[in-house]
Amino acid sequence: MASTGDFKNGMCIEFNGGLWTIVEFQHVKPGKGPAFVRSKLKNVKSGKVVDNTFTAGVKITEARVERRPYQFLYKDDSGFHFMHTENYEQTFLNGDVVTTPELLKDGQAVEILVHAETGEVLACDLPQFVELEITYTEPGVKGDTATNTFKPATMETGAIIKVPLFIGEGEKIRIDTKTGEYVERVNN
Repeated sequence: MASTGDFKNGMCIEFNGGLWTIVEFQHVKPGKGPAFVRSKLKNVKSGKVVDNTFTAGVKITEARVERRPYQFLYKDDSGFHFMHTENYEQTFLNGDVVTTPELLKDGQAVEILVHAETGEVLACDLPQFVELEITYTEPGVKGDTATNTFKPATMETGAIIKVPLFIGEGEKIRIDTKTGEYVERVNN
């Protein structure tokens, strides 16, 4: 059992019948009344973020969660297949556990979040940025750069991303996996 004095960003706790990670917290000692802790909690399974206030010193059950390195192999009708990079054990996951599955390409390194006591897979997280090649996009029109305009581009994984007009087919771009948006062009 931990208390609010043990709070750290990224700590995983059992709260309201689910697993939550602490996004941020702040200890508050008002001039009048008891101390409390304001916190933002993110649900591990759904990704929902909620604000919560804990009374200072209240006991919280800390959950043991492990991040394991895996490599994406392929996708078929049964789900997404991954291989553990240290012991080469293979596993497959449903699409609802994988965050942004449209950005997964063969050989991509991911982290799978596993509840240590039950062995239940909680989430599959991609790195913050991935680099993908554009397989199709309309050509940009010269002189059409007065504003920040974007056009759709189909990536090698089949995902469609909005990119600036100067980006063409065959180029590699960096994509933010949290937002699914274009970040920058990658030099080959």
